[in-house]
Amino acid sequence: MKFKILRFKKLISTNYTAIRIIRSSNLMYGMIIAERQINGRGQYGRKWISLKGNLFVSFFYNLDNMNLNMTQITKINCVLVKKLISKYYKKRIIYKKPNDLLIKGKKICGILQETINKLNKKFLIVGIGINLVKNPIIKDYPIINLNDLINKEISKKKN
Repeated sequence: MKFKILRFKKLISTNYTAIRIIRSSNLMYGMIIAERQINGRGQYGRKWISLKGNLFVSFFYNLDNMNLNMTQITKINCVLVKKLISKYYKKRIIYKKPNDLLIKGKKICGILQETINKLNKKFLIVGIGINLVKNPIIKDYPIINLNDLINKEISKKKN
C-alpha cells in the first residue's frame, strides 16, 4: 500500500482536497500539504483562517482495520501533534476539547477530523493547522504562534 505526499501552493482546503483524492483514486493513505488554503475549514463548519507561513496539512487513511473510536483517534492525534510542537516549545501545551491545542491559554493548533465512505471502505481525514509564524485575528479568541514563543523561525522544510 503506497503512501503519497502531495504538495500544493494554493488550494481550497487540505481536507477538501483529501476527500477529492480519495473519491477519484485508489490511494488508501496519503498526505496533503498546502502553502495556502482559500477556504480552510475548522470544527463545526467554522472557517479556518489560513495565513501564509503557517502549517496546513491533512492525512488520510483507511479505517477498516482500526479498532478505535473517533474520540480515541482524536486524543491520539492531539497527543502526536502536541509531541511535535513540544520539540520546539518545551513548556506546557494544553489539549482543549474537542480539537485544539493551547499554549498560555491561546490557540496554537486546530485539528479537524472527517470520515467518508468509498466503496464500502471508511476513510479518516485528519486536517491539522498550526500557527507557526502568524496569528490569524479572530474576535474574542486569543491566538499565538510558535515563532513568537521561541523567538526563532521555524522552517516547514525537512533539514
